[in-house]
Amino acid sequence: MTGSSIVNFIIKSIFLGTIVALLLLFLLPDLRQGSSLTQGLFTEPSVSASRESYFSPLSRSAPAVVNIYSVSIENDTGLFRNQPRERASLGSGVIMTENGYILTCHHVVENADSIYVAVQDGRILEAQIVGNDPLTDLAVLKVTADNLHIIPQVSEPDIHVGDVVMAIGNPFDLGQTITQGIVSRAGRNGLSNYVDFIQTDAVLNQGNSGGALVDSNGILLGITNANFQVRDSRNRVRNVDGINFAVPYELAKRVMDKIINNGRVIRGQLGFIGGEYRNRPGIEVTAVANGSAADEAGLQPGDIILAIDGIRLESASKTLDMIAETAPGTTLELEISRGGNPLTINALVAELRAQE
Repeated sequence: MTGSSIVNFIIKSIFLGTIVALLLLFLLPDLRQGSSLTQGLFTEPSVSASRESYFSPLSRSAPAVVNIYSVSIENDTGLFRNQPRERASLGSGVIMTENGYILTCHHVVENADSIYVAVQDGRILEAQIVGNDPLTDLAVLKVTADNLHIIPQVSEPDIHVGDVVMAIGNPFDLGQTITQGIVSRAGRNGLSNYVDFIQTDAVLNQGNSGGALVDSNGILLGITNANFQVRDSRNRVRNVDGINFAVPYELAKRVMDKIINNGRVIRGQLGFIGGEYRNRPGIEVTAVANGSAADEAGLQPGDIILAIDGIRLESASKTLDMIAETAPGTTLELEISRGGNPLTINALVAELRAQE
């Protein structure tokens, strides 16, 4: 092909291409405005439009989770020195009310001489201890400040095994960190319960204690507490991955309210252990503590408690919760069955204390 032939071929190609382009623009008006068709053909779809994210719920809850720094002064009583030594502890807390009440763990602020709270907006506030409850390892702090962000709460969170949850805290003082998991086991919420916590596989580390466990909507489900620990063959404590705990919200809220109102949590107790009676109404007593209120009232192992103050009993946990909610010094009337014979006894409610 000669040079002139090549030139003619290029000119014809350009001419034909121009004609085709004009026809396309005439037949497809969208192409004239560079809209949907061209965008679909020549631009990649937006990744963020279809991305799953918990940014919105966390935006509602995370600002209410604070970093807690507690400082205590200890005397170093070595052989050649008697010098005061400063010890600092790290933890997290959750702003629960507009007037500055914060929930955290008791062990985070135990024996603290001073407590500082770092709010996520950058403020550093000094906090005072309102009270604590060693049985649930909870403590209530109070700060004085305006414009505090309150964590979203509902009176009765509906928790199910398998629910997606997120733990918000300050592990190792790295700054606020979010970990995600599911509810592995849902805990009970009664005041007599102080060991049956929410179990989750959301990762908790040192500094997370006292932080928030929230659901996928940012609603507070519990106060993060600890991870599961075991001792190895050398008697060293080791954390178990994937088993972490949080105090259920309803229990934590009840403890907080009692601390605010009374300075501490007051629980009633009778001093017996029991369980449901062979799928029948009543609580079967399996053990009675020596010298307890139940012992002094004459309750015996093997007795079936049918009612307390006229309330028929069907659940051991609800029965213990009812007793725990009863003020110490109150006399309760117990309707029991002993060897098939009905019997009524009166028991004076005592106070359950942490050392017990």
